[in-house]
Amino acid sequence: MKLSLIVLLFVSLILIGGLVFLAVWDIPAPVSTIEREISDAKHSQ
Repeated sequence: MKLSLIVLLFVSLILIGGLVFLAVWDIPAPVSTIEREISDAKHSQ
């Protein structure tokens, strides 16, 4: 019984820690720009 309580607390701490990490993490925006040329030949038919 004591072992299952320790495992449950450990798993709960990992889950809560992961959720807090994802909530606080400042993901940087992509800095590269993508330029594509769209030809009118495909759309004119």
